Amino acid sequence: MVDIKVLMEGLEKLDYQNMYNNDFLLTWEKTDDEIKAVFTVSDILREMREENISTRIFDSGLGISLFRDNSTRTRFSFASACNLLGLEVQDLDEGKSQVAHGETVRETANMISFMADVIGIRDDMYIGKGNAYMREVASAVQDGYKDGILEQRPTLVSLQCDIDHPTQCMADALHIINKFGGIENLKGKKIAMSWAYSPSYGKPLSVPQGVIGLLTRFGMDVVLAHPEGYEVMSEVEEIAMKNAIKSGGSFTKTNSMEEAFKDADIVYPKSWAPFVAMEKRTDLYSKGDQAGIDLLEKELLAQNANHSDWQCTEELMSTTKNGEALYLHCLPADISGVSCEVGEVEASVFDRYRTPLYKEASYKPYIIAAMIFLSKVKSPQKTLDTLINSKNGRFLG
Repeated sequence: MVDIKVLMEGLEKLDYQNMYNNDFLLTWEKTDDEIKAVFTVSDILREMREENISTRIFDSGLGISLFRDNSTRTRFSFASACNLLGLEVQDLDEGKSQVAHGETVRETANMISFMADVIGIRDDMYIGKGNAYMREVASAVQDGYKDGILEQRPTLVSLQCDIDHPTQCMADALHIINKFGGIENLKGKKIAMSWAYSPSYGKPLSVPQGVIGLLTRFGMDVVLAHPEGYEVMSEVEEIAMKNAIKSGGSFTKTNSMEEAFKDADIVYPKSWAPFVAMEKRTDLYSKGDQAGIDLLEKELLAQNANHSDWQCTEELMSTTKNGEALYLHCLPADISGVSCEVGEVEASVFDRYRTPLYKEASYKPYIIAAMIFLSKVKSPQKTLDTLINSKNGRFLG
């Protein structure tokens, strides 16, 4: 158990006031203290719930969720986070809304926000679109608030865009932090963010980009591994390099999964689509070129098939630090012989790490709740003290 008093003392030393009334879209837009504040409040909220202390800061209000891609973990994590703080959740199904009839982003954003305190959006499928759409929504609700249409300005939280997956990568990081006994213990730890084979072709780049854009901030030795042709956005690589220089860690790239795994403390084998191909895919969709989309899919599946040996195996895991590196995945993983014939990870490796993987996922609701909390509460420490001292039980059974 983590001592809430110690966590509160740590929170007091951080400068995070600029998070109040602000959105959370990309991790590298936040300061080190702001990132640490999210981790700290996440741990506090988790401890409060486990100690049966109510964390409800809202008596009413809405959390609006908009998922433009399928989701299990993130969808339920957002709902859990909103509920933890006392908000109801309403899912915006664009197919059942007036968006299908040409309603503008500005109009939709204002119409859903009359009693909304937070809007969570997942829009990760098209390069150059998702993050831009979120910023358009944020601008619309800001104008609505300024013009007196909205009585409050809803916080916007990215639940994954085309560039970053902040809630996932922050949850991954908090899992690592707790595994190694503190953020200070991450310095010098090696993590292999590696491409891995999948029988599908279009997985987003936002997880690997989010990982290298975040974990390079903690003095870690971050290795990005992928076959030639599976590059990520160069802008994110530049951010990772700057982070590594500032933190005293390193950021390197390799075309060898074996090199990345050797002596690694943590491994994250995950499939993603080539950045260049995803740019082309976005252009084809914008033109409505279905024939071109079908041809691109065939080309990329064939390209993937050339690298089916990029798999997290027991043999590879034995080359990691003491043969027992922490295995991470955002889930669902492509498991060889289970969900597919050949995939990202051998079934025996996945089964061995199943419990830690589920623990990794369990941090996400608290990460999202902390992002909302720090945006909506002007005096987080005072509010947390009030909640803790009130002795109100979450569950009265």
